[in-house]
Amino acid sequence: MRMKVSLFSFFAGIGILDLAFEKNAYNIVFVNEYAELFLDAYKYAHNQIYHKEPLYGYSNKSAEYYVKRNGKKQLEQLIAAERRRGHLIGFIGGPPCPDFSIAGKNAGVKGENGRLTKVYFDIICHCRPDFFLFENVKGLVKTEKHRVFFQEMKFKLRANSYVIDDTIANALEYGVPQFRERVFLIGINKNLYAYYSETLKFNWKENTIFDIDNILKRNWPKPRAFAVNSHCEPPPPTIPRKLTVEYWFNRNNVTRHPNGNDIFSVKKGRNKITTIQEGDTSGKSFKRLHRWKYSPTAAYGNNEVHLHPYQERRLSVSEAMAIQSLPEKFVVLPTLSLSTKFKMIGNGVPFLMAFAIARTLKSTLKDLKKNNIIVFAQLLNEIAKHKQEENNETYRN
Repeated sequence: MRMKVSLFSFFAGIGILDLAFEKNAYNIVFVNEYAELFLDAYKYAHNQIYHKEPLYGYSNKSAEYYVKRNGKKQLEQLIAAERRRGHLIGFIGGPPCPDFSIAGKNAGVKGENGRLTKVYFDIICHCRPDFFLFENVKGLVKTEKHRVFFQEMKFKLRANSYVIDDTIANALEYGVPQFRERVFLIGINKNLYAYYSETLKFNWKENTIFDIDNILKRNWPKPRAFAVNSHCEPPPPTIPRKLTVEYWFNRNNVTRHPNGNDIFSVKKGRNKITTIQEGDTSGKSFKRLHRWKYSPTAAYGNNEVHLHPYQERRLSVSEAMAIQSLPEKFVVLPTLSLSTKFKMIGNGVPFLMAFAIARTLKSTLKDLKKNNIIVFAQLLNEIAKHKQEENNETYRN
């Protein structure tokens, strides 16, 4: 029998994480995103690709609503309905992360956004889904005060009957042309299965494509003089072409993409950007990508500006989406401001990274279900054996 999984998505943003799970045959039944613009963009982008409307619709309430009486009751009713349908229940979400970011506000759980991470874990512990996925920035485990908070949350999850596993993964490992490290935490409710251990050994590498240490040791091209429309020499044979921005620009046909003309004009420092070499990403603000190399983290806040390798301009929205490894058909709502478009794309989990983790999680759930069936069958055999022994003893007496 096919395993059916119903997902409740929180902090959905523009829906890159959701799309990756949908492509792995998860059924998203509920979508929560507080910012209305993001929710509008979510609907628009997903309707460009075949998208099934969530059974229980979209919610733009703050996640904090779902730890209060009415919100908790609403979620409980929806989850109960899905359980009656015989479906596994999963939560996925990446709460806003600037308060944990090394380059961000660093306010932690006390910050306006940081507290939402605790809210997400509170929702999980109250609603007890069969499994959950949490995603955030590496600052959550790299900065001491944030790490203490994260350990407290993990202790709380274990106390609420979850076996968990977490990692810091790099998007490059999954075929994304971008150096981007993210924290992922998987939790599975141990009361769901007869077979479990106290610790979850999630195979984070199951669907990776590259070894990160090997990738970083490759002989990547060095910065070179910038020239508009400079000759496109072939990539060095020592590098994987699929991890380069030029490969993805071509793959996604970025210049003809609906968001291909969504480009910020450079008003200040225009003369300066002509002197920045192709591949020089050492600057605090302006970084020029190399066509035959991967991009730095595609987060366009804090004055981070990425320049086109061989054009005298900033990246377009379609090029930013290519660096996030999004499908070519993914389109950002045209009526949004440029800053909002870039923020939406930069905030998302790289698509291929999310896709691989969703696939690994699906296979993990299937294995656990299979083990559960085996353990149940063994239990029935033991019961039958015990009854037979009792019958034999009665016959002898």
